[in-house]
Amino acid sequence: MAVYNRIYCPACKKEHNLYNDNLKVISCTRCQEAVIVKGQNNYFIEYYVHGRRKREKVGPSKKLAENVLHKRKVEIAEGKFLDVVKKERVKFEDFAQEYLNIHSKQHKKSWKTDFYLIKDLERFFRGKYLYTITPQDIEHFKMERLKETVGSKETDNPKTVSTATVNRQLDTLRGILNKAVAWGKLQASPMRSVQYLKVPRGRLRFLEKEEIVKLLSNCGTNLRPIVVLALFTGMRRGEILGLKWHDIDVKRNIITLLDTKNGEKREVPINEQVKTALIRVRKHPETAYIFCNEKGVPVHDIRKSYSTALRKSGITNFRFHDLRHTFASQLVMSGVDLNTVRELLGHKDMTMTLRYSHLAQSHKQRAVDLLGKKMDTFWTLSPKSEISEKSEVSQLIEKQLVA
Repeated sequence: MAVYNRIYCPACKKEHNLYNDNLKVISCTRCQEAVIVKGQNNYFIEYYVHGRRKREKVGPSKKLAENVLHKRKVEIAEGKFLDVVKKERVKFEDFAQEYLNIHSKQHKKSWKTDFYLIKDLERFFRGKYLYTITPQDIEHFKMERLKETVGSKETDNPKTVSTATVNRQLDTLRGILNKAVAWGKLQASPMRSVQYLKVPRGRLRFLEKEEIVKLLSNCGTNLRPIVVLALFTGMRRGEILGLKWHDIDVKRNIITLLDTKNGEKREVPINEQVKTALIRVRKHPETAYIFCNEKGVPVHDIRKSYSTALRKSGITNFRFHDLRHTFASQLVMSGVDLNTVRELLGHKDMTMTLRYSHLAQSHKQRAVDLLGKKMDTFWTLSPKSEISEKSEVSQLIEKQLVA
């Protein structure tokens, strides 16, 4: 660690670092001209942090330079030197797997989603150290992902990766980099200055009452109670298939869900249709699960039977999750307020529930019309006054025509 003066040769403009203040004149190593030291006071400090040499320009005061150098020595000794970032050489793919195993698997029910999203992230950022990833790299990732196709490339119109998919990957990337900061592997996340892609309005598909009747009539014995639960409770597929008999309280007409998507307990009210459907399910003596096969193994996949029921009903482009949309949509169209719908669906806030708000417009119109009928007596004209008003209007029209 040292304080030195930087001297310039007026002939060739070469810089010389002078550590000895006793010298009055030096010889330029480039042009061999004599350089006068007096009057050239441009002091720097030199020190080492984590084995790397650092240099800082202080100014014309040697005393100030010595004070700054002393301050740096104290900061380095106390481990409080903030001007130097210790950059750990941690590769992205290594930390991504650490994030998946330590964080996702422990705290997220949807950790398998992270598993597949991380695969795409690793494909792009593999080999990069965390501290070398820049906002520009992430923007490049967004651009390249939007160019990629999904499914078979041999089709005439292959689909490209959607903006919603890229945003989900950006969410995962943000989580990884934020954990790297929290765990001391990175000073700051480059995601802070990255914007998400604009996503078009979400898809909202629901069944009309006639379609509901068709679908239920074409469901098999095992599928029918599952579809009934989805239609009349709005529960998710995983919540339904994970139900156990002790979750059902017939006296209170309540289904208690402990293992929900957002991790919070939810009580779902049930009606007579749901109770009837559950009563018809044969209870297996060797398992607590409601929906299971002949061996008592819980049912996890209903895609084949559900697709068959849709085909027989003539219903296309309809996922199982759209039964949840049907539940919410039918409630809103029946006049139920959005906040009640939010509670029944288990949404934490109104953001997701507001997607059904447009369905309430016709019912708002009916409410306004009803108010008009009730208030009509206050300003409805009597027959005589109505006749006199019409005659006055006709007289005005006649005057205008004559003019």
